[in-house]
Amino acid sequence: MTGIVALYIFMLAAFTGYEVISRVPVILHTPLMSGSNFVHGIVLVGAMVALGNAHTPLEKTIGFIGVLLAAINAMGGYVVTERMLEMFKSSRARGPRPGAH
Repeated sequence: MTGIVALYIFMLAAFTGYEVISRVPVILHTPLMSGSNFVHGIVLVGAMVALGNAHTPLEKTIGFIGVLLAAINAMGGYVVTERMLEMFKSSRARGPRPGAH
């Protein structure tokens, strides 16, 4: 795979991802993202495979950026899920609020 092909695939994936996510209504965005944490893991594995097959410095740089962004995306998905689950706990289960008497 040449560097141009790798760059083309990267740009196509970025554009497609942006278009798909921008068309999701705001009210559905959080549940969909938290429900698709496994997809984030698959993206991370794919980025690692691409980085493992990189040969030129440009390909390695693009692969590293892909792994970094995929890892941040996966971590963010779990953070969003945790925050969402926290909203559904009762106030007694959470304990007293800081500063409350």
